[in-house]
Amino acid sequence: MSTERKFEGKADEVKGKLKEGVGDATGNEQWQAEGRADQAKGGLKQAGEKVKDAAEKVKDALTGK
Repeated sequence: MSTERKFEGKADEVKGKLKEGVGDATGNEQWQAEGRADQAKGGLKQAGEKVKDAAEKVKDALTGK
């Protein structure tokens, strides 16, 4: 469905991995936690969009589109 939302989700994951990596390198626990949270947020956005895509395909199959 929304390519933009999928991209936002992937961007959040990448940002989270970078933030967590900096937190790991510096011993900053807050950045580590924020990085993990950003990754989770990004994953949820992507999963939500995949569910929407699947629902749209089912709808199209049922309506013959």
